[in-house]
Amino acid sequence: MIRIICFHLFNDYSGSPKVLNMVLKGLLCKGESIELITSKGGVLDELSAYSNLKRYAYSYRFSTNPVVTMLRYGRVQLYTFFFAFRYIFCKNTVFYINTLLPIGPALAGRLMGKRVVYHYHENAFAKGAFYKALAWGMQKLAHEIICVSAYQASFLKRKKGVSVVPNALPTEFVSRLHPNAEAAFERKTVLMLSSLKEYKGTREFIELANRLPQYKFVLVINDTQENIDKYLSDNNLTNIKGGGNLTIYPRQADVTSFYNAASVVVSLTNPKLVVETFGLTPLEAMSAGLPVIVPNVGGIAEMVENGVNGYKTDVQDLKQIQMQIGCMLTDKALYTTLSKAALKRSEKYKSAETLSLLIKSIENGKEQLKDTISPNRCI
Repeated sequence: MIRIICFHLFNDYSGSPKVLNMVLKGLLCKGESIELITSKGGVLDELSAYSNLKRYAYSYRFSTNPVVTMLRYGRVQLYTFFFAFRYIFCKNTVFYINTLLPIGPALAGRLMGKRVVYHYHENAFAKGAFYKALAWGMQKLAHEIICVSAYQASFLKRKKGVSVVPNALPTEFVSRLHPNAEAAFERKTVLMLSSLKEYKGTREFIELANRLPQYKFVLVINDTQENIDKYLSDNNLTNIKGGGNLTIYPRQADVTSFYNAASVVVSLTNPKLVVETFGLTPLEAMSAGLPVIVPNVGGIAEMVENGVNGYKTDVQDLKQIQMQIGCMLTDKALYTTLSKAALKRSEKYKSAETLSLLIKSIENGKEQLKDTISPNRCI
């Protein structure tokens, strides 16, 4: 049996740890022995209930000061680099590196002759020099690179040992969504799940709420209430908090209730700053039968057929987005058509199929999957 050692830098409730949570649950249900090294306090804490998982946790959080963040990041990489050498004499060991960031244990794994598999979620080539350096390191260190979209993979110089496995949603998550086009249309509610990173479009969403007072706007920010309050204060936005047609919520462990109370979901990530490689939020939205508005560039755009299950648009063109929201929320026939197509599109991303492909990539064919992971059993 293969022993899987998984490294993930920051355990929160964003997309990459959610996907990792699904993958590790699938592996654990298959009987694999896994050791997980990550920070405390996020979605990956759910895995503690599995007896075949060993968990090692450290403290880590981002800072508004980039120098402090880099110092914390460097400390964790040194710690996990040396921590990794505890496996030097372990045979049949795979180092499963989630995202570009855990470069320390990836280097250690390669030095020890372990199989190193990267699950690559970012698009380093749309970011700065730091991420490009990490991507260069990944291409040198990895035996296998799992990309989440063809768009993302196209930027890699390396082509051998690169596979594309789109993200999927756990069946348990999808089962708590309640698609109902007629009810959703009547809610007249626009939802965005975001963060305080400038490229995520929080300001633009707030401006849309100001421009469209006839609709409800709900913003769920993957951060603490303290940091949200500081962001609103620093950007002179405190007058909108909790008032009018906009409601802002801090980080949530479970977001299904927000999808079940929405009509439309928007993603306003600015592709001039960061290009989304996949976009878990639009997939979650479409699984709830909700039309989406997404950037017209990146892996996220691969999920949307313009005017069929949502709209691809220039996310800086707020006038255009206003029109798209208005069209969907005033034309019931149009909304119903988009909603049905969104739900149908989401069915393309099956968790069992995705897990099967991911597990094969991690195990590298050393062990044939004799049975398909049943989504009703463990996921």
